[in-house]
Amino acid sequence: MSLSLDKLRLLRRQAGDAKAVAPAAPALPVVEAAPQLPVAANDAKQPDTARSVFAWVEKEIRHKPTGVASAPRQAADAMGLRRLLGVRGRGVGSAPAPRTRALDRNLPGTEIEPGLHLIESFLPQEIPPAPLSLAFAKREQQHVAPCDLLFFDTETTGLAGGTGTRAFMIGAADWHLDPRRGPGLRIRQLMISTMAAETAMLRTFTSWLSPTTVFSSYNGRSYDAPLLKTRYRLARQRDPITALDHVDLLYPTRRRYRGVWENCRLATIERQLLKIVREDDLPGSEAPSAWLRYLRGGDAVNLRRVAEHNHQDVVTLAQLFIRLVEQEALADMSPLADCPSWRR
Repeated sequence: MSLSLDKLRLLRRQAGDAKAVAPAAPALPVVEAAPQLPVAANDAKQPDTARSVFAWVEKEIRHKPTGVASAPRQAADAMGLRRLLGVRGRGVGSAPAPRTRALDRNLPGTEIEPGLHLIESFLPQEIPPAPLSLAFAKREQQHVAPCDLLFFDTETTGLAGGTGTRAFMIGAADWHLDPRRGPGLRIRQLMISTMAAETAMLRTFTSWLSPTTVFSSYNGRSYDAPLLKTRYRLARQRDPITALDHVDLLYPTRRRYRGVWENCRLATIERQLLKIVREDDLPGSEAPSAWLRYLRGGDAVNLRRVAEHNHQDVVTLAQLFIRLVEQEALADMSPLADCPSWRR
Protein backbone atom coordinates (compact mmCIF):
# COMPACT_ATOMS: atom_id res chain seq x y z
CA MET A 1 0.00 0.00 0.00
CA SER A 2 1.40 3.34 -0.89
CA LEU A 3 1.84 6.07 1.77
CA SER A 4 0.54 9.60 1.36
CA LEU A 5 2.87 12.55 1.18
CA ASP A 6 1.82 13.95 4.58
CA LYS A 7 2.41 10.68 6.39
CA LEU A 8 5.83 10.43 4.78
CA ARG A 9 6.80 13.89 5.98
CA LEU A 10 5.61 13.03 9.46
CA LEU A 11 7.69 9.90 9.58
CA ARG A 12 10.76 11.83 8.46
CA ARG A 13 10.22 14.46 11.17
CA GLN A 14 9.79 11.84 13.86
CA ALA A 15 12.88 10.11 12.67
CA GLY A 16 14.86 13.34 12.87
CA ASP A 17 13.75 14.01 16.43
CA ALA A 18 14.58 10.47 17.45
CA LYS A 19 17.99 10.86 15.91
CA ALA A 20 18.68 13.95 17.96
CA VAL A 21 17.69 12.25 21.27
CA ALA A 22 18.78 8.64 20.73
CA PRO A 23 22.37 7.70 20.16
CA ALA A 24 23.37 7.54 16.65
CA ALA A 25 22.74 4.16 15.20
CA PRO A 26 25.38 2.66 13.06
CA ALA A 27 24.99 3.57 9.51
CA LEU A 28 23.71 0.83 7.40
CA PRO A 29 26.04 -0.26 4.66
CA VAL A 30 25.21 1.05 1.33
CA VAL A 31 24.26 -1.76 -0.91
CA GLU A 32 25.82 -1.24 -4.27
CA ALA A 33 24.20 -2.38 -7.39
CA ALA A 34 25.27 -5.88 -8.41
CA PRO A 35 27.65 -5.88 -11.32
CA GLN A 36 26.11 -6.82 -14.57
CA LEU A 37 26.98 -10.40 -15.49
CA PRO A 38 28.30 -11.16 -18.92
CA VAL A 39 25.78 -12.32 -21.35
CA ALA A 40 25.93 -16.02 -21.84
CA ALA A 41 26.78 -17.41 -25.19
CA ASN A 42 23.34 -18.85 -25.53
CA ASP A 43 21.81 -15.42 -24.70
CA ALA A 44 23.69 -13.69 -27.55
CA LYS A 45 21.63 -11.76 -29.94
CA GLN A 46 20.30 -14.12 -32.49
CA PRO A 47 19.98 -13.24 -36.13
CA ASP A 48 16.82 -11.59 -37.19
CA THR A 49 14.18 -14.18 -37.71
CA ALA A 50 13.06 -12.31 -40.78
CA ARG A 51 16.34 -13.20 -42.43
CA SER A 52 17.23 -16.76 -43.41
CA VAL A 53 20.02 -18.72 -41.77
CA PHE A 54 21.91 -18.68 -45.06
CA ALA A 55 21.93 -14.88 -45.09
CA TRP A 56 23.28 -14.86 -41.53
CA VAL A 57 26.09 -17.30 -42.44
CA GLU A 58 26.89 -15.21 -45.51
CA LYS A 59 27.19 -12.11 -43.29
CA GLU A 60 29.50 -13.91 -40.87
CA ILE A 61 31.81 -15.17 -43.64
CA ARG A 62 31.79 -11.86 -45.50
CA HIS A 63 32.99 -9.92 -42.47
CA LYS A 64 35.98 -12.22 -41.83
CA PRO A 65 39.40 -10.88 -42.98
CA THR A 66 40.26 -12.06 -46.47
CA GLY A 67 43.46 -10.13 -47.08
CA VAL A 68 46.45 -11.25 -49.13
CA ALA A 69 48.27 -12.48 -46.04
CA SER A 70 45.46 -14.90 -45.12
CA ALA A 71 44.99 -16.29 -48.64
CA PRO A 72 47.99 -18.69 -48.59
CA ARG A 73 46.96 -20.01 -45.19
CA GLN A 74 43.40 -20.59 -46.36
CA ALA A 75 44.69 -22.38 -49.48
CA ALA A 76 47.00 -24.54 -47.36
CA ASP A 77 44.14 -25.43 -45.04
CA ALA A 78 41.96 -26.40 -47.99
CA MET A 79 44.71 -28.55 -49.52
CA GLY A 80 45.34 -30.24 -46.18
CA LEU A 81 41.65 -31.01 -45.78
CA ARG A 82 41.48 -32.49 -49.30
CA ARG A 83 44.58 -34.57 -48.63
CA LEU A 84 43.10 -35.81 -45.35
CA LEU A 85 39.84 -36.79 -46.99
CA GLY A 86 41.50 -38.16 -50.12
CA VAL A 87 39.43 -35.87 -52.33
CA ARG A 88 40.87 -34.54 -55.57
CA GLY A 89 40.22 -30.85 -56.17
CA ARG A 90 37.68 -30.20 -58.88
CA GLY A 91 37.14 -26.48 -58.50
CA VAL A 92 36.34 -24.51 -61.59
CA GLY A 93 38.88 -21.83 -60.86
CA SER A 94 41.63 -24.15 -59.59
CA ALA A 95 44.73 -24.53 -61.76
CA PRO A 96 45.16 -27.97 -63.41
CA ALA A 97 47.85 -30.21 -61.99
CA PRO A 98 51.05 -30.16 -64.07
CA ARG A 99 51.45 -33.16 -66.33
CA THR A 100 54.46 -35.41 -65.96
CA ARG A 101 56.76 -35.11 -68.96
CA ALA A 102 56.89 -38.33 -70.97
CA LEU A 103 60.29 -40.02 -71.07
CA ASP A 104 62.20 -40.08 -74.34
CA ARG A 105 62.63 -43.81 -74.92
CA ASN A 106 63.03 -43.74 -78.69
CA LEU A 107 65.82 -46.07 -79.79
CA PRO A 108 67.64 -45.62 -83.10
CA GLY A 109 67.39 -48.09 -85.94
CA THR A 110 64.82 -50.79 -86.67
CA GLU A 111 63.66 -53.53 -84.34
CA ILE A 112 64.35 -56.67 -86.40
CA GLU A 113 63.50 -59.05 -83.55
CA PRO A 114 61.92 -58.52 -80.14
CA GLY A 115 64.42 -56.39 -78.23
CA LEU A 116 67.03 -56.40 -81.04
CA HIS A 117 67.62 -53.18 -82.97
CA LEU A 118 69.61 -52.82 -86.20
CA ILE A 119 71.19 -49.44 -87.02
CA GLU A 120 72.52 -49.06 -90.56
CA SER A 121 74.37 -46.22 -92.27
CA PHE A 122 76.55 -45.80 -95.35
CA LEU A 123 79.53 -43.53 -96.05
CA PRO A 124 80.27 -43.22 -99.80
CA GLN A 125 84.02 -43.55 -100.44
CA GLU A 126 86.42 -45.36 -102.73
CA ILE A 127 87.28 -48.93 -101.88
CA PRO A 128 91.03 -49.69 -101.96
CA PRO A 129 91.60 -51.24 -105.40
CA ALA A 130 94.30 -53.74 -104.39
CA PRO A 131 94.87 -56.13 -101.49
CA LEU A 132 96.29 -54.41 -98.44
CA SER A 133 99.63 -55.43 -96.99
CA LEU A 134 99.80 -56.50 -93.36
CA ALA A 135 103.48 -55.68 -93.05
CA PHE A 136 102.67 -53.01 -90.45
CA ALA A 137 101.36 -55.86 -88.25
CA LYS A 138 104.62 -57.88 -88.68
CA ARG A 139 103.12 -60.10 -91.38
CA GLU A 140 105.54 -59.42 -94.18
CA GLN A 141 104.14 -61.82 -96.79
CA GLN A 142 100.46 -61.53 -96.02
CA HIS A 143 97.82 -59.42 -97.75
CA VAL A 144 94.08 -59.06 -97.22
CA ALA A 145 91.31 -58.14 -99.62
CA PRO A 146 89.63 -54.86 -98.55
CA CYS A 147 86.13 -56.32 -98.69
CA ASP A 148 87.14 -59.17 -96.36
CA LEU A 149 88.02 -56.80 -93.53
CA LEU A 150 85.44 -56.36 -90.77
CA PHE A 151 86.17 -53.55 -88.32
CA PHE A 152 84.27 -54.20 -85.12
CA ASP A 153 83.87 -52.79 -81.63
CA THR A 154 81.56 -53.65 -78.72
CA GLU A 155 79.88 -51.68 -75.95
CA THR A 156 79.58 -53.73 -72.78
CA THR A 157 78.05 -53.61 -69.33
CA GLY A 158 81.47 -53.23 -67.69
CA LEU A 159 85.21 -53.49 -68.15
CA ALA A 160 85.91 -56.20 -65.58
CA GLY A 161 85.13 -59.08 -67.92
CA GLY A 162 83.92 -62.49 -66.78
CA THR A 163 80.61 -64.23 -67.25
CA GLY A 164 78.68 -61.34 -65.66
CA THR A 165 79.76 -58.90 -68.37
CA ARG A 166 77.89 -58.91 -71.66
CA ALA A 167 77.94 -56.88 -74.85
CA PHE A 168 74.75 -54.91 -75.39
CA MET A 169 75.98 -53.40 -78.68
CA ILE A 170 78.15 -54.72 -81.53
CA GLY A 171 79.27 -52.31 -84.23
CA ALA A 172 80.83 -53.45 -87.50
CA ALA A 173 82.05 -51.65 -90.62
CA ASP A 174 83.17 -53.09 -93.95
CA TRP A 175 83.81 -51.86 -97.47
CA HIS A 176 80.82 -52.72 -99.58
CA LEU A 177 79.70 -52.11 -103.14
CA ASP A 178 76.07 -51.16 -102.89
CA PRO A 179 73.99 -51.57 -106.09
CA ARG A 180 72.20 -48.27 -105.52
CA ARG A 181 74.69 -46.13 -103.61
CA GLY A 182 77.92 -47.36 -105.12
CA PRO A 183 81.14 -48.10 -103.20
CA GLY A 184 81.51 -47.05 -99.60
CA LEU A 185 81.89 -48.01 -95.98
CA ARG A 186 78.85 -49.85 -94.61
CA ILE A 187 78.23 -49.48 -90.88
CA ARG A 188 75.91 -51.89 -89.10
CA GLN A 189 75.19 -51.88 -85.38
CA LEU A 190 73.27 -54.37 -83.27
CA MET A 191 71.81 -53.19 -79.97
CA ILE A 192 69.66 -55.08 -77.48
CA SER A 193 67.07 -53.41 -75.27
CA THR A 194 66.27 -56.56 -73.26
CA MET A 195 68.42 -59.28 -71.74
CA ALA A 196 66.57 -61.96 -73.67
CA ALA A 197 67.58 -60.48 -77.05
CA GLU A 198 71.27 -61.35 -76.63
CA THR A 199 70.85 -64.73 -78.31
CA ALA A 200 69.33 -63.13 -81.40
CA MET A 201 72.12 -60.52 -81.50
CA LEU A 202 74.84 -63.18 -81.47
CA ARG A 203 73.07 -65.18 -84.15
CA THR A 204 72.69 -62.10 -86.38
CA PHE A 205 76.35 -61.17 -85.95
CA THR A 206 77.34 -64.69 -87.03
CA SER A 207 75.39 -64.22 -90.27
CA TRP A 208 77.63 -61.26 -91.14
CA LEU A 209 80.77 -63.44 -91.14
CA SER A 210 82.25 -65.65 -93.81
CA PRO A 211 85.25 -68.04 -93.88
CA THR A 212 87.39 -65.29 -95.46
CA THR A 213 86.49 -62.57 -92.92
CA VAL A 214 89.43 -60.88 -91.19
CA PHE A 215 88.62 -59.06 -87.97
CA SER A 216 90.20 -55.71 -87.21
CA SER A 217 89.82 -53.94 -83.88
CA TYR A 218 91.60 -51.79 -81.33
CA ASN A 219 92.52 -53.97 -78.35
CA GLY A 220 89.77 -56.33 -79.46
CA ARG A 221 92.04 -59.38 -79.40
CA SER A 222 92.44 -59.00 -75.63
CA TYR A 223 88.95 -57.80 -74.71
CA ASP A 224 86.14 -57.76 -77.33
CA ALA A 225 86.86 -61.12 -78.97
CA PRO A 226 87.24 -63.12 -75.69
CA LEU A 227 84.07 -61.50 -74.35
CA LEU A 228 82.05 -62.48 -77.41
CA LYS A 229 83.47 -66.02 -77.31
CA THR A 230 82.26 -66.35 -73.72
CA ARG A 231 78.80 -65.05 -74.61
CA TYR A 232 78.57 -67.54 -77.51
CA ARG A 233 79.39 -70.41 -75.18
CA LEU A 234 76.87 -69.28 -72.55
CA ALA A 235 74.22 -68.96 -75.28
CA ARG A 236 75.06 -72.52 -76.47
CA GLN A 237 75.95 -71.29 -79.93
CA ARG A 238 78.91 -72.16 -82.10
CA ASP A 239 81.84 -69.80 -81.66
CA PRO A 240 82.52 -68.22 -85.09
CA ILE A 241 85.36 -65.96 -83.95
CA THR A 242 88.18 -68.34 -83.03
CA ALA A 243 88.57 -69.74 -86.54
CA LEU A 244 88.95 -66.29 -88.17
CA ASP A 245 92.04 -64.12 -88.49
CA HIS A 246 92.29 -61.01 -86.35
CA VAL A 247 94.43 -57.90 -86.89
CA ASP A 248 94.57 -55.80 -83.73
CA LEU A 249 95.59 -52.22 -84.55
CA LEU A 250 96.62 -51.36 -80.99
CA TYR A 251 99.99 -53.11 -81.14
CA PRO A 252 101.36 -51.61 -84.39
CA THR A 253 100.05 -48.20 -83.33
CA ARG A 254 101.78 -48.48 -79.98
CA ARG A 255 105.07 -49.57 -81.60
CA ARG A 256 105.04 -46.57 -83.90
CA TYR A 257 103.69 -43.80 -81.65
CA ARG A 258 104.75 -44.76 -78.15
CA GLY A 259 106.44 -41.72 -76.62
CA VAL A 260 105.27 -39.43 -79.44
CA TRP A 261 101.95 -38.54 -77.78
CA GLU A 262 100.78 -38.71 -74.18
CA ASN A 263 99.08 -42.10 -74.70
CA CYS A 264 97.90 -44.47 -77.40
CA ARG A 265 94.19 -44.41 -76.71
CA LEU A 266 91.99 -44.50 -79.79
CA ALA A 267 90.63 -41.02 -79.05
CA THR A 268 94.20 -39.63 -78.91
CA ILE A 269 95.26 -41.39 -82.10
CA GLU A 270 92.29 -40.16 -84.11
CA ARG A 271 92.78 -36.60 -82.86
CA GLN A 272 96.55 -36.45 -83.41
CA LEU A 273 96.96 -38.69 -86.47
CA LEU A 274 93.61 -38.56 -88.27
CA LYS A 275 92.63 -35.00 -87.19
CA ILE A 276 89.21 -36.16 -86.06
CA VAL A 277 87.62 -34.12 -83.26
CA ARG A 278 84.45 -35.53 -81.75
CA GLU A 279 81.71 -33.16 -80.61
CA ASP A 280 79.41 -33.99 -77.71
CA ASP A 281 80.93 -37.45 -77.45
CA LEU A 282 79.86 -39.72 -74.62
CA PRO A 283 82.89 -41.40 -73.01
CA GLY A 284 82.93 -45.17 -73.32
CA SER A 285 83.09 -45.50 -69.54
CA GLU A 286 79.54 -44.10 -69.31
CA ALA A 287 78.06 -46.60 -71.78
CA PRO A 288 77.14 -49.21 -69.13
CA SER A 289 75.19 -46.72 -67.00
CA ALA A 290 73.34 -45.43 -70.09
CA TRP A 291 72.15 -48.93 -71.00
CA LEU A 292 71.24 -49.88 -67.43
CA ARG A 293 69.32 -46.63 -67.06
CA TYR A 294 67.19 -47.55 -70.07
CA LEU A 295 66.56 -51.07 -68.75
CA ARG A 296 65.32 -49.61 -65.46
CA GLY A 297 62.74 -47.46 -67.24
CA GLY A 298 64.82 -44.34 -67.87
CA ASP A 299 65.23 -42.32 -71.04
CA ALA A 300 67.23 -43.31 -74.13
CA VAL A 301 69.07 -40.01 -74.66
CA ASN A 302 72.49 -41.25 -73.56
CA LEU A 303 71.90 -44.63 -75.18
CA ARG A 304 71.62 -42.92 -78.56
CA ARG A 305 74.89 -41.13 -77.79
CA VAL A 306 76.45 -44.53 -77.12
CA ALA A 307 75.39 -45.63 -80.60
CA GLU A 308 76.99 -42.52 -82.10
CA HIS A 309 80.19 -43.17 -80.15
CA ASN A 310 80.32 -46.77 -81.39
CA HIS A 311 79.62 -45.63 -84.95
CA GLN A 312 82.62 -43.29 -84.89
CA ASP A 313 84.85 -45.99 -83.40
CA VAL A 314 84.41 -48.41 -86.29
CA VAL A 315 84.78 -45.62 -88.86
CA THR A 316 88.04 -44.57 -87.19
CA LEU A 317 89.31 -48.16 -87.32
CA ALA A 318 88.91 -48.24 -91.10
CA GLN A 319 90.76 -44.93 -91.50
CA LEU A 320 93.52 -45.98 -89.10
CA PHE A 321 94.03 -49.25 -90.98
CA ILE A 322 94.58 -47.39 -94.26
CA ARG A 323 96.93 -44.88 -92.59
CA LEU A 324 99.09 -47.63 -91.10
CA VAL A 325 99.32 -49.39 -94.48
CA GLU A 326 100.38 -46.13 -96.17
CA GLN A 327 102.97 -45.30 -93.52
CA GLU A 328 104.47 -48.76 -93.78
CA ALA A 329 104.69 -48.42 -97.56
CA LEU A 330 106.43 -45.04 -97.21
CA ALA A 331 108.86 -46.55 -94.72
CA ASP A 332 109.77 -49.31 -97.20
CA MET A 333 110.47 -46.71 -99.90
CA SER A 334 112.66 -44.57 -97.65
CA PRO A 335 116.47 -44.87 -97.95
CA LEU A 336 116.49 -45.38 -94.16
CA ALA A 337 114.26 -48.41 -94.40
CA ASP A 338 117.09 -50.76 -93.47
CA CYS A 339 117.84 -48.79 -90.28
CA PRO A 340 116.43 -50.61 -87.23
CA SER A 341 115.65 -47.29 -85.50
CA TRP A 342 113.47 -46.25 -88.42
CA ARG A 343 111.45 -49.47 -88.49
CA ARG A 344 110.27 -49.64 -84.91
